Order: sequence, then C-alpha cells, then structure tokens
Amino acid sequence: MDFIKTTEKDSNYNHLEKMTVSELLKNINTEDKTVPNAVEKALPQIEKLVEQIVLKLKSGGRLFYLGAGTSGRLGIVDASECPPTFGVPHEMVVGLIAGGDKAIRKAVEFAEDSKTEGWKDLKKYNVSKKDVIIGIAASGTTPYVISALEKCNENNIITGSISCNKNSPLSQAAQFPIEVIVGPEFVTGSSRMKAGTAQKLVLNMITTTVMIQLGRIKDNKMVNMQLSNNKLVDRGIKMLMSELNIERKEAKKLLEQNSNVRTAIEIYKNGN
Repeated sequence: MDFIKTTEKDSNYNHLEKMTVSELLKNINTEDKTVPNAVEKALPQIEKLVEQIVLKLKSGGRLFYLGAGTSGRLGIVDASECPPTFGVPHEMVVGLIAGGDKAIRKAVEFAEDSKTEGWKDLKKYNVSKKDVIIGIAASGTTPYVISALEKCNENNIITGSISCNKNSPLSQAAQFPIEVIVGPEFVTGSSRMKAGTAQKLVLNMITTTVMIQLGRIKDNKMVNMQLSNNKLVDRGIKMLMSELNIERKEAKKLLEQNSNVRTAIEIYKNGN
C-alpha cells in the first residue's frame, strides 16, 4: 500500500478566520471526538507492542520513547510521569527528543532532520537487546526517529512506533507499528491537535497497561506512587484506611513509618 499522508490533507473546514469563537470551539471539539474511535481501531497493534514491552521490562529491560517536536515532548511527559505514579526508577522509562532537553521548551531548527543523532542519543544510554524503543512521529516521516529505529533493528533491539499516517516510512521501519489514522487536522497539518491527542492516549494506554502487568497497581490503586506532595500523602492515608479498615490517625502513622502504601499494607497484614 502506498504511503498516505492523511495528516497533511486540507482541513475539512474552510475560512477559519471568519468563524466565531463559538463555531471554532464547536468544530474543534467535533474533530476531537473522532480520535478515540481511531485509537480503538489500533488496539490490536497496541496489544502486540505492549506484550513485548512487558516481557522485556520483566527481564530488567527499559522502554525508550524517541521523537521530535510535539511527539518528542509527549514521550517525555509520559516517561516522566511513570516514577511518581508507579514508583519505578527514572531509568526504566526514558523519553528522548531531537535537539536534546532544550528542545522540550523551544524548537531546535532542523534537529528532526538528522539521520545520525537519534541513534547517538540512544547509545548514550547503552541500549541493548534487553530494551524496547518506540519511535513517535505523527507524520511517520521524521528522519531522526526512522534512522534510529533502523539502527536498533540492525542491533536486534525491539522497535515499535506510533504514527498517524497509513503505511508510513516509520511504520515500515518498526517491528511493531501502531497507526492511529485521525485524518485531516482542523488547521491543515497542525499535528499537535488530533494526532497529538491520539499519541497521548496511546502512550497513556501503553505505560498504564505495562505497569499493571508489572504489579505496580493493587486493585485500582497507585500503591507504589511517590508521596511527593500533601495531596498524594492524603491519598495514601485514605488508601490505607480503606484497605486495612483502620482510622485515619493509625493510617497516617503507618504511612509515615513506611513511606510507601504497598509496604505499609504488607507490614500491617503480616503483623510486623
């Protein structure tokens, strides 16, 4: 099948500058509503990749996200949220962006066009066959990402991808491609919109499912979360009250002694 650039097609809406604020918001919302359905169609692809990630992480491997621009930033956001949410080491899920950390806030010109820097960035982390690398690019054409995945393939490292165009070069480079076909953007080519939303949804699904499979969630609770602010401490106390059927004062003391909800539960139930 030929490569179809749906994200680059003309918007379904014309003369945006003539629309009222109400019309703009309504029409953007109408387009956004189509994204979950597009993600649903990609569930079989997502499942295959998640199964590979679970196997590698259970064996001590790591998950890397690699992207440029919005895609790179979304990968970094998802990776950075894993330690506080699931209590895993920062090095377990790593997000990398073309142009380095400074590109998180400000675009670095032509960084995404490099065919060597992606692999160089990965090599700084000594990537190996234990790891999984996911390339993220809405268009599926970013050289920084594609070339890195090709080098990973040469080194027998499992590769996945998240893109929003059918049969893109990135999908062809990935062993486990995910394609969420969202169609034309409200503003032609502005893939920070529907494509960005789709990528965020898929990233949430990947890490949440993986972490549940790794035992980082108990029932539906974040028992391994880092207690990094008062809100999370209060949430931890309430978890203990509910799980152990104890009063708040006792739950608070138990949490202060153990600094972790799961540990507090285990110690209490073991009578230590």
